[in-house]
Amino acid sequence: MKLVSLAFTDTGYALAQSVVSALGGQAERCNRPHSLREWTERYFSSADALLFVGAVGIAVRAIAPYVTSKTSDPAVLVMDEAGRFVIPILSGHLGGANDLAQRISTLCHAVPVLTTATDVHGVFAVDEWAKRQHCAVMHPERIKTVSSAVLRGETIAVYSPWDIRGPLPEHVCRTDAADSCAVQLTVRQTATEALVLVPRILTLGIGCRKGTARETIEAAWDRLQQETGILEAAVAGTATIDIKQHEAGLLEFCAAHNWELQTVAAQELAQVEGEFTPSAFVRQITGVDNVCERSAVYGSGGTLIQKKFAYNGVTLALACAPYDPDWRWRDE
Repeated sequence: MKLVSLAFTDTGYALAQSVVSALGGQAERCNRPHSLREWTERYFSSADALLFVGAVGIAVRAIAPYVTSKTSDPAVLVMDEAGRFVIPILSGHLGGANDLAQRISTLCHAVPVLTTATDVHGVFAVDEWAKRQHCAVMHPERIKTVSSAVLRGETIAVYSPWDIRGPLPEHVCRTDAADSCAVQLTVRQTATEALVLVPRILTLGIGCRKGTARETIEAAWDRLQQETGILEAAVAGTATIDIKQHEAGLLEFCAAHNWELQTVAAQELAQVEGEFTPSAFVRQITGVDNVCERSAVYGSGGTLIQKKFAYNGVTLALACAPYDPDWRWRDE
């Protein structure tokens, strides 16, 4: 987590330094060198968490022009310069501001001021659970529907193709009916009014010819999604053979999707266990009989869920990492 802190007085700066020293990060004194506007603009999009040591009003006005969505905004917190209170003001659950407030409060013996309704009442928070289970949230506006039901004392049904460890939280039940649940875990598109949570557990294996343009790879990925229903949010990263590590089109494609590209030597790919689609031509060029499937499995450490998909000289495959969700949604 990248934590940055801004203070407005020498006293506040000393407190900010002590926080980032303990938790990791960096602290800055306002106007040394950045103004409030410059600092906020610089870090709102690049940091995971912003901690203002000063007045809440200053922080609110500073971040107002940059607030976009609870799924992408960083955690924003405010702490008074005496270190008495720490207040999450943005992205309490998905951004982790509430958790960070608890950590800072323990560190500084401060009072965490949590105002999210589920925290106030101590009930299951589906968005916080999603974050702890490494899930992306589709249609985040549906979080309110689920949380409102829990706050009314109703029981919400959760569908998951994976076993979920631990005791069920209060007001939550499991269901095998994907079409009549309030919350659904999946890596594929689904026609549902439920809140869809997408675990980031897939690796996209890629094979391509030398000089393949980004647009060509993009078209193949779009076609694969259309035919399989795989959600892009489920992809955690990509993998390919090391001789492709400098392919401009491939690197541009991965950068456009914010995916890290893992490159693997042919000898290592050849040792990956499983049943793969062999190609004598690919073996002749690369030294291994299959690139996309073997790369996907190697990168995920799991199992192949989509075999080689070929489109206009690009081959793609998907493998799923082991996934072991639990019902933990807060620190006990």
